[in-house]
Amino acid sequence: MSTTVRKPVHHAVYDTYADWETGHTTAHLARGGHEIRTVGPTAQEVRSIGGLRVRPDLALDALRPEDSSLLILPGADLWDTTDDLAPFARKAREFLAAGVPVAAICGATAGLAREGLLDDRAHTSAVSFYLAATGYGGGERYVDTDAVTDTSGAGALVTAGPTEPVAFAREVLRLLGVYEGEVLDAWYRLFHDSDAGAYAVLERAGAA
Repeated sequence: MSTTVRKPVHHAVYDTYADWETGHTTAHLARGGHEIRTVGPTAQEVRSIGGLRVRPDLALDALRPEDSSLLILPGADLWDTTDDLAPFARKAREFLAAGVPVAAICGATAGLAREGLLDDRAHTSAVSFYLAATGYGGGERYVDTDAVTDTSGAGALVTAGPTEPVAFAREVLRLLGVYEGEVLDAWYRLFHDSDAGAYAVLERAGAA
């Protein structure tokens, strides 16, 4: 009998990456059985905006879409101050073209906008004028909401602003089938709204 091997989730890490933005996502993906592998510009250690030091599991050049189930791009000061992270946006283009999902939050959405990846997809970010400053052509596709998943292209694209790490996680967990239906709703209510009553739903489902 054949079994399906679950491919890892790849989480980009680079100097000044916003470590708080993807913590809910990676923690609950891991609890759901997904391996998380970090990807840096090189294999050299990077340091988050919170001072955490991370030695990447692999360098960006070694990452292939066919070896992954998702690419996560967190925000970072470098998205708006240099072109150093442009290779990650180009890698996101490779992933989407190959039908592999990408999830970007905060400054990473601006990186995708500069790469032209938001011109034809529904998306969100911190605020509309933040993306407008990139000069991109997707302003009419901007959605003023907590997080957006667009499935109109070959690969699904999740976007969110910096104040919505829980909504960002909700979209990713739904996309990869970790939680769904009332369980996903309860998860969101617990971690976003501190709704203690939602815990019972998760406990019954074995997700607590």
